[in-house]
Amino acid sequence: MTDYAGLVRFLIEPFLESTDNLSIDCETSSNAAKVWIRVAFEGEDKGRVFGRGGRNIQAIRTVLAAAAACSGHSAHLDIYGSQPSNNSFDEVAQSAEPPRRSREQQREPIAKPTLKLRSRDSERDI
Repeated sequence: MTDYAGLVRFLIEPFLESTDNLSIDCETSSNAAKVWIRVAFEGEDKGRVFGRGGRNIQAIRTVLAAAAACSGHSAHLDIYGSQPSNNSFDEVAQSAEPPRRSREQQREPIAKPTLKLRSRDSERDI
């Protein structure tokens, strides 16, 4: 069987400042067709592991999926932070005030001019 934990460790360790906090758990389904890999590390390293726009983590998932496909498996990678964040998304969304509108935005929109179309009959008379 493929060493998925070793592969994920090999791919993620270069992005981490301290590899001591890296935890990898690998679970295989009963019919051995699906593999779940759970990775946990410090939240400070999350930005480097995910990369700009998620490019790094997407590349890691692609390599993992290719290795699993060669072995006849499908692999799923889940990332967990070892320290929970202080603010959840819901708390931040509720505490934020709605953006204030400037005076220009508060004014009523200006009506667009309307075009008067002539019929074809009126063009023939000219």
